[in-house]
Amino acid sequence: MDISEDRKADAVILALSGKLDATTAKAFENRIVTVIDSGAGQRLVVDLAQLDYVSSSGLRVFLLAAKRLQATNGNITLCGLQDQIRQVFDLSGFSSIISIYGSRDEAIEGLSTLAPSQ
Repeated sequence: MDISEDRKADAVILALSGKLDATTAKAFENRIVTVIDSGAGQRLVVDLAQLDYVSSSGLRVFLLAAKRLQATNGNITLCGLQDQIRQVFDLSGFSSIISIYGSRDEAIEGLSTLAPSQ
């Protein structure tokens, strides 16, 4: 799995590609926690357009990030989910915990409309 980082407006965008599974979840966790703890990632978008697979280990990282941001009144949104990834988020109930948008711009705009820690 590859992770790239970008900034737009006052949001940090992490883009994932490949597979987010038990093997790669720790690297993603380390990266997202570093971004959140730096203070720059209080408005965080994770672009999953190039993600092919997500396991329960990967979902756990999203939950960890959402809880960590909730504690600091930050927000996380997701965007670009392929159908099979969206299905995993829907079936696991994560789509009711983390807002999901079609594009990066929509996700950034969505951050502005969310109450803190939603």
